Amino acid sequence: MPPSRPWKSGAAGPSGGLPHSSRYGAPLYQAFLTALGYGLCHQLPERSFFGGGFQVPVCARDTGIYVGFVVSVLVLQVLGRSRRSEPPAWPVILLAGAFVVAMGLDGINSNTGLVNAMWTTTNDTRLATGLLTGGAISLLATPIVNGQLWRDPSPDRVLSGAREVVVWLSSLAAAFAVVRLVFPLTAAGFPAIVAACIVVTFWWVNLAIVCLVPAFERRAVRLREAWAAHLLAVGLTLLELGAGSAFRLLVLRLLS
Repeated sequence: MPPSRPWKSGAAGPSGGLPHSSRYGAPLYQAFLTALGYGLCHQLPERSFFGGGFQVPVCARDTGIYVGFVVSVLVLQVLGRSRRSEPPAWPVILLAGAFVVAMGLDGINSNTGLVNAMWTTTNDTRLATGLLTGGAISLLATPIVNGQLWRDPSPDRVLSGAREVVVWLSSLAAAFAVVRLVFPLTAAGFPAIVAACIVVTFWWVNLAIVCLVPAFERRAVRLREAWAAHLLAVGLTLLELGAGSAFRLLVLRLLS
């Protein structure tokens, strides 16, 4: 049976042992990473990436979702100068839906092997389908934030025209290469980058929720005028991450 509080039982490396070095608070660092993703993911080592001997807070699929979401939000904000408030056209929405279905099929195949004749689920397929799904989710979250946060949002679609769709898809493909080839070079920085993407994803989604409250709805003209909404979104993020970990602990204790 797994420990009820894995972040207190030592930091697991890719072979099940401790990270390569115990200096500079390595066990504490792994404990933080584990606690951050504990309520979000199964955190199976064989389905997760490692950097510098430290396990990333979430599995390869969830890593893709959070990294893909953040990369996509950044691209959409640059393309639309931060204010576009309409979702993309239906063909793009259908494409995004297909990405989510692909991730679902890969997840089913990972546990059942039902479609092994077509492809074999690996951490690379988990990462790829996660990136596509994270990007797809951002297509809905971003216009909500822009439409509810700003006093004068743009009526344009977050993705407009074939060129922008190609740029968006290319950014997700580039993100795959960066995660697999560049992030590992940062060693212990790899898990930290993913941790930051988790927090940013929750913050952005919570910002969409906060801006539905009349006190914050379409109030900001400049970014500095939205500080209260951002602060509340960060607070909700910390609360949700903590509550998720606490809930998993409670369930494990009830089942033990």
